[in-house]
Amino acid sequence: MHQEYIKADPWSIIEEGWNPENVKSSESLMSIGNGAMGQRANFEEHYSGPTFQGSYLGGVYYPDKTRVGWWKNGYPEYFAKVLNAPNWIGIKVRINGEKLDLHTAREVNDFRRELNMKEGWLGRSFKARLQNGVQVSVQSKRFLSLDMDELGVIQYSVTPLNQDATVHYEPYLDGGISNEDSNWDDQFWNSYRVIQEGDRAFILSHTMKTEFHVCTFMNSRFLIGEKEIKLSRKRTEKTSFQGADGESKQETQTYAGFEYQTDVKESETFTITKYAGYVSSLNHAKGDLQNAATSVLDTATSKGFAPLLEAQKKAWAEIWEMSDITIEGDVKAQQGIRFNIFQLNQTYSGKDARLNIGPKGFTGEKYGGSTYWDTEAYCIPFYMATKNQEVARNLLKYRYDQLDKAIENAEKLGFTDGAALYPMVTMNGEECHNEWEITFQEIHRNGSMVYAIHNYERFTGDTTYIPEMGLEVIIGVARFWKQRATFSSVKKQYVILGVTGPNEYENNINNNWFTNYLAKWCLEYAFAKAQHVQQKHPKDFERIVTKTKLTIEEISNWTEVADALYLPYDETLGIYLQQDGFLDKELVTVSDLPASQRPINQKWSWDRILRSPYIKQADTLQGFYFFEKHFTREELEKHYDFYEPFTVHESSLSPCVHAILAARLERMDQAYNFYLRTSRLDLDDYNKEVEEGLHITSMAGTWMSIVEGFAGMHVRDGVLYFKPQIPEAWDRYTFKVNFKGQVLTVKVGQDDTQFSIEKGAALEIVVNGKPYIVK
Repeated sequence: MHQEYIKADPWSIIEEGWNPENVKSSESLMSIGNGAMGQRANFEEHYSGPTFQGSYLGGVYYPDKTRVGWWKNGYPEYFAKVLNAPNWIGIKVRINGEKLDLHTAREVNDFRRELNMKEGWLGRSFKARLQNGVQVSVQSKRFLSLDMDELGVIQYSVTPLNQDATVHYEPYLDGGISNEDSNWDDQFWNSYRVIQEGDRAFILSHTMKTEFHVCTFMNSRFLIGEKEIKLSRKRTEKTSFQGADGESKQETQTYAGFEYQTDVKESETFTITKYAGYVSSLNHAKGDLQNAATSVLDTATSKGFAPLLEAQKKAWAEIWEMSDITIEGDVKAQQGIRFNIFQLNQTYSGKDARLNIGPKGFTGEKYGGSTYWDTEAYCIPFYMATKNQEVARNLLKYRYDQLDKAIENAEKLGFTDGAALYPMVTMNGEECHNEWEITFQEIHRNGSMVYAIHNYERFTGDTTYIPEMGLEVIIGVARFWKQRATFSSVKKQYVILGVTGPNEYENNINNNWFTNYLAKWCLEYAFAKAQHVQQKHPKDFERIVTKTKLTIEEISNWTEVADALYLPYDETLGIYLQQDGFLDKELVTVSDLPASQRPINQKWSWDRILRSPYIKQADTLQGFYFFEKHFTREELEKHYDFYEPFTVHESSLSPCVHAILAARLERMDQAYNFYLRTSRLDLDDYNKEVEEGLHITSMAGTWMSIVEGFAGMHVRDGVLYFKPQIPEAWDRYTFKVNFKGQVLTVKVGQDDTQFSIEKGAALEIVVNGKPYIVK
């Protein structure tokens, strides 16, 4: 059974009724962010029950020393961890001296929590009867400002319901926090100064080793009813023991709070508005952080809560205007797609090319908050179609800026002459994944860097990126594939040995078809683009040749390897083999597996999984998705029918690719089932792990399932092609894409499909094989 407590609603994620078992799941599902920072939906007031505290700051990380049982040469020295940043949301509440705590309250009624995706805020309300008999009504609303991305705002209200009461608020900052995910229980933060000025407090901290400096700040205002009041305050301070070297410890102040209290009449409302957030040395000089924080607070408090909330609503309205997908006739499907789009926009805004998209975004600590190949394979299509090309270009620039590190990564493994191996997991370009079968073997990620460049250029029409930056990346990757391939004297072809494909349920295999095909394509693409830049951009080519020491002979060698690269194929079945030994396995399909054995990654030993035919996510079929026009419909059908029955879909990245391919084969019932799984993966907690955080990067696959799957959108020879279909459960769906600066609206119904241009000149498209001009 999947979880079903989230109410179906087209624009909100709603939880109704108090159930402590749902607390950690809802903390993930209702996480909020603004592209620069984010936080789980933890309660503002104290909660003594099970909870997963999490506030995160984009680009700030700690190099947690690698912990493995058997060290191998080439292992990364650390695993980068996104850090649980100092906590600024806290407001301790006491009523007639008793702490407000939903875990210990005598009774909790009318509990409701809402993540309003349309307007970008998190709200909560409930009634509680405390052990002292006082009954109160509580309402809160908070958001992370899109316009002022260093600012968060909370409005929190308490109303006594059955008697007059003394209500006590203690807004605070707490720097004495830690990560749940730590290899050695290292101290990640050092808080070195706490400053309290009037009603404002600041904690200055820095990360250990990486020396990111952060100032956490707050300022509070108060209302009785609608009237602002001034209250006297009492400072509260706490200390903890911290030390820079992991042994010597010293008492350090890590907490700043103010106590305020007032007498509140029955049915009267006492409200605190808390303005808080972070400024960091990523954007400000280390010595100027308090001044920067003060400036944020000055602006925020002068505007006030209501105008800031209105600005938030306006900013989200602008995002939804371009990125929304409307679905008529299926509320749960509508809620699912908007939830995915909302979380993608919360995680990455495209403003800062130093940032990227972690698999969990700002919702948890798993995967370290680092960048994976998911960005290039799944996320870029969403961002380049729903925003302007600069946002997608910044994702490519992120990799270009880390090219030197990719070359270093390859050198550590013995590659030479500028060969580049992009990391499986990274924060700054260095590889920091510490599982050998991933770090050393899952090298198909390198090809995804080049595929993303190709995908970007053909969709945006931006022909400047490759000569300015992209060709250097393409050359580095081509050099890697040239050196990684080995000439087999038996096969008389080049082979690629000892790899892991996208299906991580096979390790150290030979000639993974997807890896080999992608390597072959990369080498051919590098040859073509080098020639193109030489002819069309000779000055850029001369600069690149000088920088990379590229020669004509080297370029020719790429095609020699590409032309002779081995692709495993079975003549009897007429299919490409996932890897050389795939047919040697006991080919029992997933449908013949007892339900009690699923998921196999939790029920089976790793040895048994590796010997099985079961596929974690699209592997060979990933190649058929990437290179659709390279294969006929009949070839796709044959490969889909062979490999999908062995696929257990135990990766969040699996359902979306299969939804797209099933739609291409006009199997809409199956495509729709895959869509539901990817769109509601977290909302319905398919994998029983949503407490750990959301699957952010796979959410882009939900958008792809509709746009590239159901609508059949793809680019061929610079033209948009569509093959629209619609699930039986839907009446109509509508979306927009920004194609080469022209905004095209697509409306697909049960009986018709409509296209219109909202921006730009006339656009040529092809629908079901027939060309049209949209004006």
